[in-house]
Amino acid sequence: MIEIRPFTSLGHANHGWLNAHHHFSFANYYDPARMHWGRLRVWNDDLIAPQTGFPTHPHADMEIVTYVRKGAITHRDTVGNEGRTEAGDVQVMSAGTGIAHSEYNLEDEDTLIFQIWMIPDQQGHKPSWGQRPFPKKSREGQFVALASGFPEDKDTALPIHTPGRVLGSTLRAGQSLTYALNPQHKAYLVPSTGTIDVNGHRANTRDGVAIENEETLTITAHDDAELVMVETAS
Repeated sequence: MIEIRPFTSLGHANHGWLNAHHHFSFANYYDPARMHWGRLRVWNDDLIAPQTGFPTHPHADMEIVTYVRKGAITHRDTVGNEGRTEAGDVQVMSAGTGIAHSEYNLEDEDTLIFQIWMIPDQQGHKPSWGQRPFPKKSREGQFVALASGFPEDKDTALPIHTPGRVLGSTLRAGQSLTYALNPQHKAYLVPSTGTIDVNGHRANTRDGVAIENEETLTITAHDDAELVMVETAS
């Protein structure tokens, strides 16, 4: 089963400094049919204006992955972490027993991010934060695990406390990739840029693609594309 969720159908809130689109119910956007997808709870497509951002606020018991699409995001938190994550790279925050953090765009251009929240395997993990650069060239034509709770990814991906992974790939126009999906898992795919076919279903830039009961994914790019996908236990 593959369901295309057009970008125009997403929840939307424009706060001036933040222009947010919600793939799943979040804040004032509520759709009972879009509450979660396996362990995936939130996928926000955010545009943050220059010299603005999210002031310090708390979280608990959530795995939060930020994929930077353009610009950069600067992170600070109450357990002493601080860092700047640039386009194409990811940061991971395990909220665990509780953490407060801020996320600011300190650049002179808009910053675009995917903010992805996943439900942890249990409550009460120790709070943590990490970031890592992932050069796009290393993921051309294939998915690379950027953050993962699966043991087979522990040497290459940022760790998260959930049975799931966040993957990234780039495709050139006309290029295809094939990905073997655990039949007991679900996947949610968003082309950050480009238009693609997923097992024959067309998805445009920033559309959501909800996938279940598929063992093999064949993805073909109609133009140069940058892809982010979450694979998650059901």
